[in-house]
Amino acid sequence: MMTTLFRIVLVVVCVATFAAVIQKIRRSRMRLEDAVFWVLLCVMFIIFAVFPAVPDTLASMLGIYSTANFLFLFMIFILLMKIFTMSLHMSELEKKLEELAQSEALSEVLKDKEDRA
Repeated sequence: MMTTLFRIVLVVVCVATFAAVIQKIRRSRMRLEDAVFWVLLCVMFIIFAVFPAVPDTLASMLGIYSTANFLFLFMIFILLMKIFTMSLHMSELEKKLEELAQSEALSEVLKDKEDRA
């Protein structure tokens, strides 16, 4: 069972995170895909705080003694999945950057050959 204080803190932190995400979007410092992830995560935790029976039921179904432990474990799992997707995206970007650098180097070599001829 979540205490009232924990539920209030959860809502306050989620609202603050939501406000920060909206501010980052307005200043064009965050991609929309990333913002959607954080907004959905905040909404989900607000639902957990407003309807404490949901995480209590999920915790008991999974055999987790404390609802707070379930929430922390769930958050760790979600963040690990986010890190995994970000590392995949970063690998793709690094590969594209390497291909772009090689292409640019070849273009410069060809341009130098044309200038010499």
